[in-house]
Amino acid sequence: MNTLETLSHWRLERDADGLAWLTFDRAASAVNALSADTMAELATVLDALDAQPPKGLVIRSGKPTGFIVGADVNEFAELNTPEQGRALVARGWNLFNRLAAVRYPTLALIQGHCLGGGLELALACRYRLVEDAPDASLALPEVMLGIFPGWGGMLRLPAVVGAPAALDMMLTGRGADARRAAALGLVDARVPTRLLQAAARGLVLSGKPPRRARGLGAWLNRWPLKAVTANRARKQVAAKDPLGHYPAAPAIIDIWEKHGGNALLAPALIDAIIASDTARNLLRVFRLQERLKANGRQPGIAPVRHVHVVGAGVMGGDIAAWCALKGLTVTLQDQDMARIAPAIKRAADLFSRRLKDRRAARAAVDRLVPDPA
Repeated sequence: MNTLETLSHWRLERDADGLAWLTFDRAASAVNALSADTMAELATVLDALDAQPPKGLVIRSGKPTGFIVGADVNEFAELNTPEQGRALVARGWNLFNRLAAVRYPTLALIQGHCLGGGLELALACRYRLVEDAPDASLALPEVMLGIFPGWGGMLRLPAVVGAPAALDMMLTGRGADARRAAALGLVDARVPTRLLQAAARGLVLSGKPPRRARGLGAWLNRWPLKAVTANRARKQVAAKDPLGHYPAAPAIIDIWEKHGGNALLAPALIDAIIASDTARNLLRVFRLQERLKANGRQPGIAPVRHVHVVGAGVMGGDIAAWCALKGLTVTLQDQDMARIAPAIKRAADLFSRRLKDRRAARAAVDRLVPDPA
């Protein structure tokens, strides 16, 4: 039997032009997450493609929820020994290095969330396209879980977008929407939904060189400017966390500066981060949050579409604004318009900052309806 026919999480199709389309659709899961079994299957796919190389490979998602939300955090939470931690880092590092080194051009076709290990996989591809849609989000948020992007993110992101932008993304966990991702050079282009397949085909077969950082951002990846950049980043981290409660951020700087982004060259740092109370506690909080979200999606429970907030003070107004930002219709009640107006203005400022697109920001404002008592 063809080994590809036994795969549970990946589907490989070849078209008449010799282009291969690889669809990630993790079985028995609402989202795509990278686990031991999904990555083992990806290695099997690469074996098959090594035997019969395509003209190009496009990697895409089969989930409506997005591209890849990252690594399976349950596997992080189950690490009990230093050897297990190093093996987990090595798994992704080696697999994505292999993807980056294939003989044929590769492209990540990104729709929706592309986070953590998902973005590291995309960075290992020669090209990246993102759907020009409001829900697009590209980020390396590992630091928010007390860990670091050890599967190539610390190597490849600075090379693609430059050291300052890469360190900002890695040290804050802050994401980029489609517009910002294109402006940073993180993706080759943002593309309307109807043109995604054609754009992917054209780019992966184009023969264009892969994107690389230019100018000062590129020079700051090199010695001696690299050391200056790292020291500046350390000072910024220390100012925000003077007591050193969050060791992942300094570790990211050290691994980028001293080890070329390869955490396997700093095994003591891997051991310290994965065994830290900070990582364990943050991972536990994340898993509890995910459990709460899952409880809210139980069958038979109608989704919330309308929120009514009583009180347009700072807390009430900001809750109302956040709900409207997330697509809900919100009525905001207080004694009169004079009390509601400041909350509406703060909300409009928030929508402009977060959504960038004026039409999307206007739609969010329209969803926030004043309700004077």
